[in-house]
Amino acid sequence: MRKKDPHSLSAPKPVYPIHRRLTIVWWVWLGFRLLAVPLLTHWLASAKPAMVGGIAWQALWLIPALLSTPYIVKGKSPYALLLLSMLTFVYLGGSGMVALKYGYQTHWGLMAVWLVDFVLLGWVNYWLFILLKRLPKMNG
Repeated sequence: MRKKDPHSLSAPKPVYPIHRRLTIVWWVWLGFRLLAVPLLTHWLASAKPAMVGGIAWQALWLIPALLSTPYIVKGKSPYALLLLSMLTFVYLGGSGMVALKYGYQTHWGLMAVWLVDFVLLGWVNYWLFILLKRLPKMNG
């Protein structure tokens, strides 16, 4: 029979630092997506889209993320966080596609804006996965 590893009996890793990092990155991403993306798009685009319209458009697209923000702030429900991880993957794919679109159109400034959004979403997913590994098991 196999002996148990003495390191496996150690106390579970703390959840609070990971949850704190996830919350910070989440709020940074929401702020960047809601305010910085429309403002930088207005400033960098040659067509000069309306800033207020851009903020309203981003707010419309962020309704699912804004509705799921309480689950990020609490950080205790593995089921909700797992569904939220799937939602952020949808946002991640959208940001990547928009960045590629601007890259093919050679709008390097706008591509950089969406790449920052892509990286922030990657960090959100990274901290979500770490937090999900440290939370208690879902099956009891």
